[in-house]
Amino acid sequence: MMILYCADSVYTNGGFQKNYAVLVKDDVIQDMGPTDKLTKTYHGAATIDWGEKAIVPGTVNAHNHSFQSLLRGIAVDRPFLEWRDQALYKYTPLLDEEAIYTGALFAFGEMVKYGVTTVSDFFYVHNNGVKTDEAVIQAAVDVGIRLVFARTMYDWKGAPSSYQESVTDATKRTRELAIKYHGHPMVDVHPAPHSPHAASPEMIQAGYRLAKELQTPFHIHVSEEMFEVEETLEKYNKRPIHYLDSLGVVDESMLAIHLVWLDQSEIDLLGNRKAGLAYCPSSNMFLSDGITSIPELVRSGVRVSLGSDGACSNNRISVFEEMRMCSLLQKVSTLDGTCMTANQVFQMGTKNGADLLQIDTGELAIGKKADFLAVDTSDLSLLPKHELFANLVYAMQPTAITDVIVAGKSVVQNRTVQTVSEQMIVKKVDHLFEKWGI
Repeated sequence: MMILYCADSVYTNGGFQKNYAVLVKDDVIQDMGPTDKLTKTYHGAATIDWGEKAIVPGTVNAHNHSFQSLLRGIAVDRPFLEWRDQALYKYTPLLDEEAIYTGALFAFGEMVKYGVTTVSDFFYVHNNGVKTDEAVIQAAVDVGIRLVFARTMYDWKGAPSSYQESVTDATKRTRELAIKYHGHPMVDVHPAPHSPHAASPEMIQAGYRLAKELQTPFHIHVSEEMFEVEETLEKYNKRPIHYLDSLGVVDESMLAIHLVWLDQSEIDLLGNRKAGLAYCPSSNMFLSDGITSIPELVRSGVRVSLGSDGACSNNRISVFEEMRMCSLLQKVSTLDGTCMTANQVFQMGTKNGADLLQIDTGELAIGKKADFLAVDTSDLSLLPKHELFANLVYAMQPTAITDVIVAGKSVVQNRTVQTVSEQMIVKKVDHLFEKWGI
């Protein structure tokens, strides 16, 4: 079935085109152009006229931990390790399959209302199997969000036992899950050795080899906190990026998370190898991690995308929020108001994320996946209308997002999730906390 989406304007080719339309067949954008022209050409197509709205690409959340939405508001205003112990580690024993599904449903339901159409969920509460992994995937399918399941490979003995796997088990389970979902229209599975801190050298290399086998990126937290740098210096006499390079894993397939504490030699190496970054500015600020040097990384050749991180370290899960935070944080840290532009951060939150995750989305163009949003240009947060792009990045509130299409299907309509009941999500979260006695 062909559907023609018409609106006052459509963001494509670097600008807003007035009185434009997008033709979708199945889950792909088939054509774009002036509304009058496309209406005549495709007179048999069903038409959805969004009127005084603008159509923009859906955003790509390049790094999230969905289960952490359940822990939002817990252990706030604490140092990183205290936050980790009092939020993540304290509540991990309660995270069974039901809780993981509820948390993912909650996270993905909130995300789509904020304009996220693709999410990479870095997930590590495996409970010695794949049932909780499947629960996250099922929640994404139920909500209708496009999912990259970054299955974490984790063997540090200081973490909760439900995170830990042997190298053999982690590799086997990740491979089997990737094979099972190979070719799925909405789910991809990528290996994700947790970090130099929480994954052994053998685990990191196994994740890298598996990514090469599967022809996917691999995801890894790197240099979020200064203690991680100190640890690798003490254990290996190398800074984290040089340590990872000694393992043979620093190349274009690496999607590093955070990259806060780097020296210039690490930045240069990452750029030369065309590595990727999932930058999470709000989380870095909330946990007082530090400030990643985004302008320097971009100049070096590192490809940068944006992530929200988990909702208990942010505590919002909107990529539009991360666009704003990225630009403002870099401006104030460099004392240079020109160091990061609205266009740069918009690309980081859309096309760059899609490219790094190897998903054919992130922009409105013929042949791309039909993942896009309608925003109400009369929402007060988007006025004045003649500065629509700047306001989209720096001013827009979630109230402006009225409709969300993912893979050609309506996931949010008139600001309400269509695929699952929002009230049901509320009840499931409330029930879970009653069950926990909290």
